[in-house]
Amino acid sequence: MSDTPAPPSAAAAIGDLGVWYFTETMAAGAAAEFVSEIESLGYGALWIPETVGRDPMAHIGFLLSQTERITLATGIANIYHRHPGAMAQAQSTLCEQSNNRFLLGLGVSHAPMVEGLRQLDASKPLSTMRTYLEAMAASPYMAPPPPETPTTVLAALGPKMLELSRDATDGAHPYWTTPEHTAQARDILGPDKMLCVEQKLVLTTDPEVARKAGRDALAMYSSLPNYRNNWLRLGFTEADIDTDGGSDKLIDALVGWGDEDALAARIQAHRDAGASHVCIQPLATDGNAGAPDWNLLRALAPNGGAGG
Repeated sequence: MSDTPAPPSAAAAIGDLGVWYFTETMAAGAAAEFVSEIESLGYGALWIPETVGRDPMAHIGFLLSQTERITLATGIANIYHRHPGAMAQAQSTLCEQSNNRFLLGLGVSHAPMVEGLRQLDASKPLSTMRTYLEAMAASPYMAPPPPETPTTVLAALGPKMLELSRDATDGAHPYWTTPEHTAQARDILGPDKMLCVEQKLVLTTDPEVARKAGRDALAMYSSLPNYRNNWLRLGFTEADIDTDGGSDKLIDALVGWGDEDALAARIQAHRDAGASHVCIQPLATDGNAGAPDWNLLRALAPNGGAGG
């Protein structure tokens, strides 16, 4: 009989609070120290993206080897960047080797990345995702299986992708959204699916400092159609998105800022709207975007900030 305890369900394992953060600017050792500290603070998961840096599967394999309890999640892995069979192999391998501490977030990325950088067709993201999921499910895997069926969520903003998240996966992972969107997503997903919402936060009561941090973060995303279309659906205007790097109204809706109580209230707003898990992204206020705001992460830590 194995001495390894049975893993909890993915929803239980990640808890209701995690961290979303780029580790691309960190050397491997620094990334390991970062995730170890996040784990020691009691956060249930660390979500990392895939852009043009490290392979997220290889990187997560390394980070899993440096930790004991925390779940590592992709937020998200780009389906255009690897064959569905290879994605399914990586998912099962990481889950099996970590006692189910890996959560796969999948997404269609953005047309400028897919068509411009990868030179691939991104014209039918919904049907492409549906076909991709079917191919993953049909892919053979002949190694020892994971202790539980691996968990998959989709980067979903619009209603059709949210419906696919509900019908074909374990839930959704929205990014750059609001509590109002969280409520809409929960209505579509139903009561039982995972809804893992990313929320950017700034620990400052100075509106000018907070909004600058928000606009700095928004700059690389504001031209991407997926996000723009979702903000327009939420009632914002083209002027809100484009004027002065984002109107105060848009920035304040997308980025939570204030003292510890204000940040906790923004997290709670997502929970009240139906989020099962909120992954917070701490934004720097000193222009050092490559360094996390540890004051923020310790202030909101599930274990009260008593990290290592």
